[in-house]
Amino acid sequence: MQFFIDFRKVLIYSIIYYCNKPIYFKKSALKVNTNKLPDHIVYSPNVIEFVTVTAQTCLFLENISEESRDEFILKAVKLLPLLYLKTSMIETPDPVFDDLPERFVSVEDYNFVKEQLENLLGPDDSFLEVFHPDMALSDTPIAAFISENLADVYQELKDFAASYQTVDTDIMNDALVVCLQAFGEHWGQKLLNALRALHAIRYSDNFGDEDENASFQKNKVNRNSLFGFLNDEESDEVNNMLF
Repeated sequence: MQFFIDFRKVLIYSIIYYCNKPIYFKKSALKVNTNKLPDHIVYSPNVIEFVTVTAQTCLFLENISEESRDEFILKAVKLLPLLYLKTSMIETPDPVFDDLPERFVSVEDYNFVKEQLENLLGPDDSFLEVFHPDMALSDTPIAAFISENLADVYQELKDFAASYQTVDTDIMNDALVVCLQAFGEHWGQKLLNALRALHAIRYSDNFGDEDENASFQKNKVNRNSLFGFLNDEESDEVNNMLF
């Protein structure tokens, strides 16, 4: 039995296009025979949904310069809880290889996201950390930064997505293992830390008082976008899933 799947944007747009591997296809090729779909966790609904949100999060963080401060915060407080939810719904599979998957995110990639966030948030970038391991030994509050926490999250997600687009089941499996383990160890907490700080900004009394003219002073950085490969209707459809 054949059926048209909504996951087509996940497997084609969110993974292949996002990782800059353009593929030309006919819409008729989007029919999928369920008997030929591998019975593996990397193709399970929960993982496909996680991949969708992962790709959207990476694109969102790579294109921060296109957002105003308030627009970024309004979207982030919706997207980050969804990312946490979709990640927490997946059971960690057993690894296939002894070696860890390849890492793809460079220092330049990491700093690009971090610096864009720093420039956008300004003084609001910093917050007091309550879950830092050194907090119990410190007599003074420990400062943390939304930009650094989200750049750490981005690094894990982008490495996962880059491995996932190989369409090699074993590599995809182990990339999922590493990403989920890292979620439990550190980036899940960092996501929540950043969300806590963003929540405080979003629901502060002066939220919305941003000088709109300031948003045009940010340096624009051109990056390939998922939506560059979609027509207007499809772009709106994917964007509306989250925003």
